[in-house]
Amino acid sequence: MELKIKYFGQIAEVTQQEEESLEFSGVLISELIEQLYEKYTPLKNKDFQIAQNQELVTLETQVSGNEIALLPPFAGG
Repeated sequence: MELKIKYFGQIAEVTQQEEESLEFSGVLISELIEQLYEKYTPLKNKDFQIAQNQELVTLETQVSGNEIALLPPFAGG
């Protein structure tokens, strides 16, 4: 399946882009993140949250949407 991956803040700085299309054949968000770690090794050192179709998800969530976003930590205030 083809996914649209969006990157924000420091995550976009690591990937050098704000979005990309990526072919993904796995099932879980964790598998997608591992695929991204292989492509962008410095991501392993970054904290981020993951949203699927604009809802926050966990690593155990099944990939069911076509839009995934990697979001930097939110600042409180």
